[in-house]
Amino acid sequence: METTPDSACDELERLACHPKVVALGECGLDYHYLPSSTNSAFVGASIATGGTAPGTETLLLQDANLKNRQAIFFQEQLDLAVRLSLNVVVHQRDSWADTLATLQPYAGRLRAVFHCFSGTPTQANELIALGHAVSFTGIATFKNARDLHESIRQIPAHSYFLETDCPYLAPEPHRGQRCEPAHTRIVAEKVASLRGRTLEEIARETTATAEKFFRFTPTQ
Repeated sequence: METTPDSACDELERLACHPKVVALGECGLDYHYLPSSTNSAFVGASIATGGTAPGTETLLLQDANLKNRQAIFFQEQLDLAVRLSLNVVVHQRDSWADTLATLQPYAGRLRAVFHCFSGTPTQANELIALGHAVSFTGIATFKNARDLHESIRQIPAHSYFLETDCPYLAPEPHRGQRCEPAHTRIVAEKVASLRGRTLEEIARETTATAEKFFRFTPTQ
């Protein structure tokens, strides 16, 4: 992010004008690898004790600067999406509140799908209330993903997609291996099981949802 040129959004707009582009993304906020994360124990101990150990302030200022740069670029991409009448694919990691706050002013002007969603039913409902959707990956097959399993059970039809996040997050029994598009079927089977539906019903439902969101022409 530190090396992203100020002209990046101009180049993105040029590329996004191609007639085959159906959405912008992934775009969003990622706080997982902030400068302080490399010294998380050191920073956490300093904050917990109220201390100001040398270097703590510098790391936190670097965090704030990186967050600000991400926020500016995210907003620029959202503005571009509105201008080009495109929806967006959102990447959110350790930045839930800030991501929703950034999206709030765009409600009704664009839709977002939160890719690789692994959150709670409450979080899913927050997004749906704003007109957005979520997308499930191989995480849906992980035994310890209890919050996600409940989200899958409760989420309204036509509010979710299926994806691979290739080459990451391969579903069981391929966990730890390279994920492939063909693995989407395994995710669909798990979703069908959790929702008490057939694989065919889930396939039809999610295909229709994707066609509408990305404005694909349905297969005749």
